[in-house]
Amino acid sequence: MEAKEAKRWRNERKFGNWQELPDGGRQYWYEVQGQKGWRARYVKEVDAEENTRRFWQEIYDEKGRLVEIHEKFPVDKGHQRLGEAKGK
Repeated sequence: MEAKEAKRWRNERKFGNWQELPDGGRQYWYEVQGQKGWRARYVKEVDAEENTRRFWQEIYDEKGRLVEIHEKFPVDKGHQRLGEAKGK
């Protein structure tokens, strides 16, 4: 198995969900349910050769609203609160 296919297989297995991007890359994701109704989505974006371009975490509240993003790669930008969540 070539390196690209091996990476793709590992990403598909780890994340379980993906969509094809117009430039030949992919965006993979999986979700984790929190104890208080919130959920986290981990998202990985790769190029056509399956090399990671970006990796981030999205936090959704109990109503399904995106309230926080934590970009981890290529630069860890820390948690960024969005909209109403800024004051909490």
